[in-house]
Amino acid sequence: MDVLFITPNSAKKVYQDLSNKLSAIETPTWSLLLAESCRSKGGNVAIMDCLAENLSHEDAYQRIKNLNPKLICFVVYGQNVNAGTTNMVGAVELSKFLKDKNIGIPISYIGSYVQALPKKVLLDEKSIDFIFINEGVYSLHKIIKMKEINNSNIEDIPGIFFRNDKGEIVPTEPIGVVPTEKMDQDLPGYAWDLLPFKNKPLDLYRSPMWHAEYKEENRSPYAAIQTSLGCQFKCSFCMINLINKDNSDELGVASNHSGMRHWSPGFIIKEFDKLINYGVTTIRIVDEMFLLNPKYYLPLCNLLAERNQNDTLKMWAYSRIDTVKKPETLKKVRQAGIKWLCLGIESGDKKVRLEVSKGKFEDVDVRKIISRIHEADIEVMANYIFGLPGDDINTMQKTLDLSIELCTSGWNAYAAMALPGSFLYKKSLENNYELPTTYEGFSFHSYETVPLSTEHLKAFEILNFRDNAFHKYHSNANFLKRIENKFGINAKENILNSLQIKLKRKIIEENIKN
Repeated sequence: MDVLFITPNSAKKVYQDLSNKLSAIETPTWSLLLAESCRSKGGNVAIMDCLAENLSHEDAYQRIKNLNPKLICFVVYGQNVNAGTTNMVGAVELSKFLKDKNIGIPISYIGSYVQALPKKVLLDEKSIDFIFINEGVYSLHKIIKMKEINNSNIEDIPGIFFRNDKGEIVPTEPIGVVPTEKMDQDLPGYAWDLLPFKNKPLDLYRSPMWHAEYKEENRSPYAAIQTSLGCQFKCSFCMINLINKDNSDELGVASNHSGMRHWSPGFIIKEFDKLINYGVTTIRIVDEMFLLNPKYYLPLCNLLAERNQNDTLKMWAYSRIDTVKKPETLKKVRQAGIKWLCLGIESGDKKVRLEVSKGKFEDVDVRKIISRIHEADIEVMANYIFGLPGDDINTMQKTLDLSIELCTSGWNAYAAMALPGSFLYKKSLENNYELPTTYEGFSFHSYETVPLSTEHLKAFEILNFRDNAFHKYHSNANFLKRIENKFGINAKENILNSLQIKLKRKIIEENIKN
């Protein structure tokens, strides 16, 4: 076997008790894309999803021994903005275990965190032999043609950071990402057949509760799929665009690599057809900005609508508030089976929004837009961030008040984090702001999380406000009434039951003691 792609299991430390039942288990998008790309070039590959199968370290070790791949590749991308960092938790634990077992197989990493801090990763983590400095497609094509990977030929692999004979951490020759015109050819789909399952394809994966209309029975089978890569915007808190990185900079900054690449609609619909044939109708469109370029999304929506004659598809996708303006567009989106739109509102204060490149509310009437989406029979998952630069207690309260007024069926809020790879992270380093010292510290839901302080607020104050806001919103009478009217009494009861799970927070506990 040439390459084994591993999805680590970081769930318990990242999501605490939410991991037992409530957190989603996403299909490993990048493992699927890379595996299929390698297969298309004659490679022999496999995927091991430690999260979906809940594998112990020993179980993983035994399986790796049996497969005996030429290369182990930990894929630490994820569908959330911080997932590339938080997935390092389980990945590093397992790679250390494998090294202690003298596995004797080179261990590589690919993902957003290692792209942001390639040198730091190799300095900190001796269990990692080398890392890919971009999406890794063309580097992997080179690897599958090699008989073996060792210290004498590793420098022949383009697009990596590695330790040379002197112990120095150095890059090889940079290599570009797959351009749009070659997406269909060099990233030719998803290796769905390599994923584990219990009774039927993709039944080990589960959607977020809200996507399933807050009903457990609707969560599986489930899949996540991309129709494009990257984003054309440069929000200061985001590191998604590191996927486009094509150089050897030791500190990657996502806003330097903005841009989008698309598969053709005719090509990507074939992947939707595979999922539909598997019986999968609960699908997440992972694109950072699906509803942006009509050249790509309208033809795809038309093709999906042909397959959704009985309204069986239950999909969701991302959009910006300022890109959802035409009722006729929303009609086509709904006909395609997209029943939820995820919108980054972020803040209820126009000054705070401007500082993170989200635009002013004068640019678009957020209330009118959400009302228009609801009129199209599409639900809204609204995202907010507390503790952005410029935030104080009044602006955060303004954000919470706006969210309660909008009363969307989905509500998600984070405490602002200086994620490695974001402009906020670079700025934080320059200004000596306090940053997390562990991978868990960058997780929004973890015990050790350390959000970014602001000029006006300490980290624990922001986090405490966020956690209280979560409960205030989901116990609000108007919200619960909306859920009951839309999805039934059981959906409402499931929400109330989920509120019994309280996240533990180290920095809040420490401040209570003091």
